Amino acid sequence: MHKHFNGLKTAMLFGVLWAVLLGLWALFFRHSPTMLWVFAGIGVVSTAVSYWNSDKIAIRSMHAYPVSELEQPAMYRIVRELSMEARQPMPRLYVSPTAAPNAFATGRNPQNAAVCCTEGILALLDERELRGVLGHELMHVYNRDILTSSMAAAVAGVVTSLAQFLMFFGGGGDDRRNVNPIAGIALALLAPFAAALVQMAISRTREFDADEDGARLTRDPLALASALRKLERGTQAAPLPPTQNLENVSHLMIANPFKGGAARLFATHPPMDERIERLQRMATNG
Repeated sequence: MHKHFNGLKTAMLFGVLWAVLLGLWALFFRHSPTMLWVFAGIGVVSTAVSYWNSDKIAIRSMHAYPVSELEQPAMYRIVRELSMEARQPMPRLYVSPTAAPNAFATGRNPQNAAVCCTEGILALLDERELRGVLGHELMHVYNRDILTSSMAAAVAGVVTSLAQFLMFFGGGGDDRRNVNPIAGIALALLAPFAAALVQMAISRTREFDADEDGARLTRDPLALASALRKLERGTQAAPLPPTQNLENVSHLMIANPFKGGAARLFATHPPMDERIERLQRMATNG
């Protein structure tokens, strides 16, 4: 169990997502279970495709290129040492040719994982701070966070698709006649909103987990705290353009890559000051 019960929080958030999905079905389609299976099947198939190709999608979105040990000796040395410490296979390493300082890990399992750093983060951080960041990214792989985020995206996508269907076509048969039309429209509008919020909350809990577990792997929580402080300034000074491709993979990155960012309610990343405070408490408490 993580110190901050993030695993339990994630399970509870998944419960909320399923409650929203089943609530929509029970209200509008309880006499037509086929509809639930149709939307669930669409969600499962689309998520399986994106999950299986998650590393390729993210790498392509950042225009990253593979690097050799000769090109990035420090990156290779750190990742090799941390992978051996965790008794896990070493992932493939990439560098993205952008000045925006950031890093991410992707891949469906430790055997098919990739870690990518931008040229900006490699120039911004010293080796101790880079070690903290790479420890964080490796723990995303070891904690199977790509699977978790893919499952959250699947359920949220099914909720959104079902709600959109209701907006255009309404429920069917006796179910539709028994539903207050105003309440039905309100539910169809609010369900995707609720699903998006829960999906973002799941992303935030996984970031906290990766911070804590990565700090334990490196045995240096203050190094990651220092890196996050630099990244908060660096991402605002050199943000990524908010294109659709980059928005689709932004939740994988260690720091919000866009300038300003949305309000906390809509953020996929926890506030930097809260992350730094937790890491400082870890260092103080041993």
